[in-house]
Amino acid sequence: MTDQLRSARFRTEREPAWTRAETLVAKAEARGAAHLTYAEVLELSDLYQQVVNALSVARAISMDAALLAYLEALSARAYLVIHAPQESLSGLFGKLIAQDIPQTVRRSWLAILIAFVALALGAITAGTLVARDPSWFYTFVPPDLGDGRTPDASTEYLRSTLFGDEETGAEMLSSFATFLFTHNTQIAILVFAVGIFALIPSFVLTFYNGLMMGAFWMAFARHGLGYEVTGWLSIHGVTELSAVIMACAGGAQMGMAVILPGELSRRAALKARGRDAVRLFGLAAIMLVVAAGIEGFLRQLVQSTELRLAIGWGMGAAWALWLTLAGRRR
Repeated sequence: MTDQLRSARFRTEREPAWTRAETLVAKAEARGAAHLTYAEVLELSDLYQQVVNALSVARAISMDAALLAYLEALSARAYLVIHAPQESLSGLFGKLIAQDIPQTVRRSWLAILIAFVALALGAITAGTLVARDPSWFYTFVPPDLGDGRTPDASTEYLRSTLFGDEETGAEMLSSFATFLFTHNTQIAILVFAVGIFALIPSFVLTFYNGLMMGAFWMAFARHGLGYEVTGWLSIHGVTELSAVIMACAGGAQMGMAVILPGELSRRAALKARGRDAVRLFGLAAIMLVVAAGIEGFLRQLVQSTELRLAIGWGMGAAWALWLTLAGRRR
């Protein structure tokens, strides 16, 4: 009976302050702390201290569990309102785009270089081998994707698939373009996911992606269509392959944390590099969405090689300007 009276008196003396604190916290949670007046902010700060003190006393004198749970919940909510970063979802996304991603890319130059080397090395290797012996093409490009677009095809036929001179050829190349986007999306996810395994799987997968692209390019270049196929690939490929590189770089960040943790433990190194790895993969996702839009609307509409090159490399220049200049501190 004495404990019940003590609990009732404890609550009666302090409950008005708790109620007022709960009202202010609810207002901040519903509309944001920015909608509190200056006087309300000062009042909430003082009430928060009273709630915390009451919780401390309640624990010390073993108040009932329901009261303790109420005070713990109220103090936690008030703490988040007062001390947590007060930023909207749009503000967080804006900061991610304007600062976090560009800064992460500049910090991750070594991982990006590794990914670029893997892709370029694959393309150069396949291009060189196919130029010397066209039969290598069938090693690097899946058989069901050839459909006549091989080193053995005629120049006229290959040209028709690039510019849609023949309806069948246009449909065939459209299916190949769809495959390239699906394939590159899968590769981007895989190279990021397996990067933690000491970097090698990400490098190998990116290298293989380069092999396929290099073999496909050389199949056309052997017929004097290198410039034309470069334009066709560039309109969406510059952005699409950049996405693969960024995803590989994200995986490389985790792989380097495993094999080169520095003075940190591997767990600490993974945690430290994990944020940058996720941001790089987020950038890859953004690039893939943009590439999908370009491929869906422009690839078949634009028939000029020069315009294809201008669009593709213009997008590449836009990405480069954003990632190198945004988020720099004055």
